[in-house]
Amino acid sequence: MKLIRTALLAGFTLISACSILPKPEPFDVYRLPSAQSAGPASRGTAQHWSLRLTKLQTSEALNSPNIAVVPQGDVISSYKGARWSDPAPVLLRNRLLDGFQRDGRVPLLSTDDSLFQTDLELGGTLQAFQTEYQGASASVVVRLDALLVRSYDQRILASRRFEVRQPLSDVQVPAVVAGFGRANDQLTVQVVNWTVEQGQRLAPSPRP
Repeated sequence: MKLIRTALLAGFTLISACSILPKPEPFDVYRLPSAQSAGPASRGTAQHWSLRLTKLQTSEALNSPNIAVVPQGDVISSYKGARWSDPAPVLLRNRLLDGFQRDGRVPLLSTDDSLFQTDLELGGTLQAFQTEYQGASASVVVRLDALLVRSYDQRILASRRFEVRQPLSDVQVPAVVAGFGRANDQLTVQVVNWTVEQGQRLAPSPRP
């Protein structure tokens, strides 16, 4: 009987403790929007080489679903009650993949989620994916140090820094998310054009 009473007391204590734990705060989950047209539109000759897009390296603060904001100085925070559908490096990698598919000039595409062999890899470091305030004005800032790598020996063939600043007239979360979409649309066009130009020069020649 003593064992039964002890077990019952332990159970009541656990239930009481659970009842006073704070409920998790609800939050909205946002996809990264895009204003680009729905279908692919080839802008030139299809390339013979294949390309893998790899998940970008980044800081711990950006490698999460939090929507980052720098309100002042070097302080990095996040918007309350809002999350991305994926961590920022995955969002940008997937946006770039979609950009290449829409562009149509590099039809042989994959990501590092698969093990397909490719001629080139596009990766790098995501340095910024956040809203930044300067006084009373705010902008979305996306900064990518891109690397184009030869797959078979991992030799770096080309590198370039890309940065887009998208001013915000409204700092409510839905407007901020829309600003991220516009900034990433601009960045994607720049990265796709640069990659195609570099690949035309540097990719291995097709085998006879």
